[in-house]
Amino acid sequence: MAFPRTLLLAAFCLIPLAASANVITDWDEKAVALIQPRFVPPVAYRAMAIIELAMFEAVNSIDKHYQPYGTLLLASPGASRDAAAAAAAAVAMTKLVPDAANDIQAALTDYLAKVPDGNAKADGVKVGTEAAEAILQARADDGSAAPDAYRPVTAPGVYVPTPNLVAPQWPNVKPFAIASGSQFRPAPPLALNSEEWAKDYNEIKELGEKNSTKRSARQTEDAKFWLLTGPLATHPLERQIVLRKNMTVIDSARFLAVISAAEADAMIAVLDAKYNYAFWRPVTAIRNGDIDGNDATERAATWLPIDNTPMHPEYPCAHCIVSSTVAAAIEAMLGTADIGEVAMVSPTAPGVTHRWSNLNAYTDEVAEARICAGFHYRFSTIAGRQMGRNIGTYVAQTVLLPSPNARAPSD
Repeated sequence: MAFPRTLLLAAFCLIPLAASANVITDWDEKAVALIQPRFVPPVAYRAMAIIELAMFEAVNSIDKHYQPYGTLLLASPGASRDAAAAAAAAVAMTKLVPDAANDIQAALTDYLAKVPDGNAKADGVKVGTEAAEAILQARADDGSAAPDAYRPVTAPGVYVPTPNLVAPQWPNVKPFAIASGSQFRPAPPLALNSEEWAKDYNEIKELGEKNSTKRSARQTEDAKFWLLTGPLATHPLERQIVLRKNMTVIDSARFLAVISAAEADAMIAVLDAKYNYAFWRPVTAIRNGDIDGNDATERAATWLPIDNTPMHPEYPCAHCIVSSTVAAAIEAMLGTADIGEVAMVSPTAPGVTHRWSNLNAYTDEVAEARICAGFHYRFSTIAGRQMGRNIGTYVAQTVLLPSPNARAPSD
């Protein structure tokens, strides 16, 4: 999707160097503004993981506070962290979105103008550039550029809907931290002849219908709010926690890099499961309720969900796995699900602000919203949330761990 140059410049210019912010949150916000409107969520989360890991490697090569993602780069202890992180983000963003190179370079030049000139600045830019190039090289052949070879299920001569599916090659993309996309694959979806299937079918048939009279006003609001997907649905929350905790630059870099790697892996894992099981969406199931072999499910010929159904298989819930991955990674790093109040807005629910002080309340809302939107059965949200908890915890406990010989960060 194209992103007009004027909008990109506006997005960059509207991000101030606030006293409570730091270089990591500044460039995370710039990156989301660039990436979100251009890519579908799997591609966007991969891009954000590359950008965040590049910033982390640059700053950590100066501080040496955590174990590196790849290898520590040669960096002067006096190198500017701000210059290093900004350069790393800009180089990665330019490679990922080359048509925006001029705007990205202009944003970097403006940002670096606020860093005092001298060896520290030059050394920071050098290590930041090298960090980005190393991460980009490591991801160059990760499978994300493989052609779409999805084979539609059909019979000779029979029409099937033709829109392109979302990232059918993603199950084979190399993860950032987990062993494989199938490492946390859930058990198969419910059997269609089971009581549980009929219960969840009838729940979403009632609550998820476009003009449902059974859905409350708040349930409708939540369903519309969480039509928002991709980094804009998670990174504002993450940045607020960084600022609330007054994290140092290196701790901010590690915090966002761990979460971003986990988000990217969550997308790989959920698409592995989705394309493996190829389970039907509610709009398909409910319009075919008379052929599922279950007497407790009745067909509704004109049933529609609250909005357009995402173009990939149903099981499990992707929004659920990503939000739960974020929550689990944060809880593993902070040691608590209580985060203090954070707030988010959504372009799909104008004029509405949602607030949470506990990560479980946040993931509860996301899961219920996907049922009320008519996109996911309850059993799918449960499976997605469990996958997310497993992935978020695993990544936080596996990569970018404190270095045994670390010195305290000085920023």
